[in-house]
Amino acid sequence: QVRLVESGGGLVQAGGSLRLSCALSGRTLSTAFMGWFRQAPGKEREFVSAISWTGRTYYADSVKGRCAISKDNAKNMVNLQMYNLKPEDTAVYYCAVGRGSDIGEVKGYDYWGQGTQVTVSS
Repeated sequence: QVRLVESGGGLVQAGGSLRLSCALSGRTLSTAFMGWFRQAPGKEREFVSAISWTGRTYYADSVKGRCAISKDNAKNMVNLQMYNLKPEDTAVYYCAVGRGSDIGEVKGYDYWGQGTQVTVSS
């Protein structure tokens, strides 16, 4: 059974940094396509970043230059380092396992974690 557990969220001031982590079980990370999405109150879930089984990375325009996704195949973990955070980055952040198609779409992902809250104060 595939399971994802996010961690690392919290409250941070604008301009600060956070590192989110996602622990994957039930699936080998080296063959998985992984993504991060976020959902703010009253808004749809939106794509943030993704990393392929080969390590190719993808970023939404809204976070490009302020995020770095990485993975540790040995630990079966995916990390999302976020810099220069803005109040509009406030959301619940979700980790997901995808198929490598529809990369920026929720429909491209089959398994989801419970999310971790990120709150950026101005």
